[in-house]
Amino acid sequence: AMRLKSICDKRHISINKLASMSDVRQSTIDNIIQGNSKNPTVKSLHKIAAALNMTLAEFLDFKELNEYSFEDEEK
Repeated sequence: AMRLKSICDKRHISINKLASMSDVRQSTIDNIIQGNSKNPTVKSLHKIAAALNMTLAEFLDFKELNEYSFEDEEK
């Protein structure tokens, strides 16, 4: 929540604008920032990260995610 708020503040992006850019409802983003949504969906987080021109790993500050292959799970 704090990371998302910080990124938006640094880039001068309002929550309303981020919602529009990411195609994620403003209420969902508000709930993430306010801490009401403890487990947002990966899909929502991915959309937000993409709107911010970041990978999901960069957005979550979780470098190990870059090394993970989701294709391996589909077998």
